[in-house]
Amino acid sequence: MLSSDPQLTPLFALADEVVQRWCALSPLTATDLGVEGFDDRLDDFSPAGRRAVAALCEWALDSLDSLTAAGPHDEVARSVMIERLSSHLELEANGETVRNFGVIFSPASTIRQSFELMTWSGPQGAQAVRDRLDAVADSLESWRASLEAALESGEHTAARHARGVAEQMRTIADVGLGTLVERVAAASGRTVGELGLDGARDRAAAAYRAQADWLGGTYAERTRASDFVGAERYRRWARYHTGLELDLEETYAWGWTDLRRIDERMWELAGQLAPGASSLTEVAARLDADERYRVRGTDELLARLRALTEATTQRLAGSEFTMDERVRFCDVRLAPEGSAAAPYYIPPSEDLARPGTTWFPTLGESEFNWWRLVTVWYHEAVPGHHLDGGALAVNRERLSRFQRTLAWTSGKGEGWALYAERLMDELGGFAEPALEMGFLISQAWRAARVVVDIGMHLQLTAPRDFGSLAGQGDVGGATWTPEMAVATLVERALVAPAMAHSEVDRYLALPAQAISYKVGEREWLGAREEMRAERGAAFSLRDFHDRALALGPMGLSAFREALRV
Repeated sequence: MLSSDPQLTPLFALADEVVQRWCALSPLTATDLGVEGFDDRLDDFSPAGRRAVAALCEWALDSLDSLTAAGPHDEVARSVMIERLSSHLELEANGETVRNFGVIFSPASTIRQSFELMTWSGPQGAQAVRDRLDAVADSLESWRASLEAALESGEHTAARHARGVAEQMRTIADVGLGTLVERVAAASGRTVGELGLDGARDRAAAAYRAQADWLGGTYAERTRASDFVGAERYRRWARYHTGLELDLEETYAWGWTDLRRIDERMWELAGQLAPGASSLTEVAARLDADERYRVRGTDELLARLRALTEATTQRLAGSEFTMDERVRFCDVRLAPEGSAAAPYYIPPSEDLARPGTTWFPTLGESEFNWWRLVTVWYHEAVPGHHLDGGALAVNRERLSRFQRTLAWTSGKGEGWALYAERLMDELGGFAEPALEMGFLISQAWRAARVVVDIGMHLQLTAPRDFGSLAGQGDVGGATWTPEMAVATLVERALVAPAMAHSEVDRYLALPAQAISYKVGEREWLGAREEMRAERGAAFSLRDFHDRALALGPMGLSAFREALRV
C-alpha cells in the first residue's frame, strides 16, 4: 500500500506511487520486494506488457519535471529516479530488455525463484502458490510473444543462451516444481493432492517443457545474433550497470594489470601451500584434497555458513559499522533447483518481516571446500550484500521508496560486496594462507572478468604478454574467443571448469554486468581514500561505511559526487 506518512514530500510521494504502479505491472517485482497483494499473479512479458512499463517510466519522468526538490534528500532522490528510469527507457527503446537473457536471469528462472519468497503456510499461502502456478502458462506465453516479435525485428539473443535457458527450464519442470509443491504441502501440514497443487504443478511443468522445446528448437535455430554485442551496445550496458561513462580500453588495460598483480601474490602463497606445484590449478587441487578444508553434507555446510555470518557480525558491529538490531540477522538457505550456479543474496522485505537471505546452490554436490567459501560469504552476507541491503531497509526517512526498491545498481552494490572482501583481508580475515588463496581467487576472478568480458564483446586482442593457455598455446595478440575466456578463468582465477563455462555464458548474455564488480570496488576504494585525505586524523572507517551505505543505490559517478557534499 502507499505510505500514509504526512511528512512525505510531493517528490517522495511520487516515488511511492511509481513503486506501487510498478508492482501492479510486475507482480514478480512485488514479491521480490515483499509487497503484499500480488503473490497470486505473474508478469505480462509481452510487447504490450513491456510498453506499459515504458509508459510508466515516461509518466514518472514527466511528473518529475513539474516537481521542485524540497531539500537535499529530495535532490538525491530526484537524480536517482531520473537516471534509473531513463536508463530503463534507453534499454527498452533499443530492444535490450527482451534480447538479453540467459541462465543467470530470464523470466523462466525469475518465476521459479518467486515461489521461494512467498509465504507458504496456511490456506492463503497454499492458495497463492496454486494460483501463481496456474498463471505460469500465460506468463511464459507472453514472454514467447516478445521473443517472436524480436526474431522478426532482429533484436534477439544468441543461440547459446536460448539453449542454456531451455535446459534450465526442463530442470525446473522435471525436478524443481515437484520439490516446490512437496515443501509447500509440508509447510501446510497437508498433502499435495489435498491442496490441489498436483494439477497446478503439472500444468506449470507442461508450460515450462513446451517453452523449453520452442526456445531450444525453433528460436535457437532461427536466431542469427552474434555472441558479441560490439562497442555501442556494450557502452549502453556499461552505463546501466555502473552509472559511469567508461573508457573501455583503459578499463581493459587496468583489468589486465590488476590480474597480474593478484597472480604474483598467488604464486607467493603457492610456495607455502603446495611446494613444487607447477601451476595454480595444481595448488587448488591440493587444497581441495586437504581434509582440513572439507565440508561434508548440506547440514554441516549451512551450520558453518551461519556460524561464520554470526561471528563476523559480532566482530564488526560497533567498530567498523553501526548495525541496526533489526538487520543483524542474515539467513542462509539452499537455493532451489534450476537456480543460478553461484551463491546469491536477496535483501529483506520493505517491512523487515522477511530477513535478508543468502542462497547456496549445491548443483547436486554433497561435499564442499571451505577454503574457497569464506570470502564468498563475506561477499554475500556480512559485511557484503547484507549490510548494503540492510542499510536500505532501515534508512526509510532519508531514502525514497524508489531508491530503496528499484534503484539498485550493480556497480555500487556488487562493487561494495567486492570491497567488503578486500576490507576483511585488511582486517585480518584471511590470516590463514589457504583462506587468503580463496580470497585471491575471488579477486582474480573479478579482474579476469574485466579482461575477458570487454575483450570478447569488443573483439579485442589479448595482451602481448598474456602467455599460454592449455591447448591453445601462446594467445598473446589473439582475438578473444569464449574458449579463451573459459581457459583464462580456469587457469588464472582457478574457477572450476563447469563454473567457468557457466560464467562465460553469463558474460555473453549480460554484457558489462561482470565488470561492474571490479569497477565498483575501484570506485569504493577511491572514495574511501579521498575522504581519508580530506579528513586526515579525523577520518573514521565506521563513519565512512555508515555514510556511504546510507546514501542508498545510485550510479557510481553520482555516488562519488554525493560523498563530497
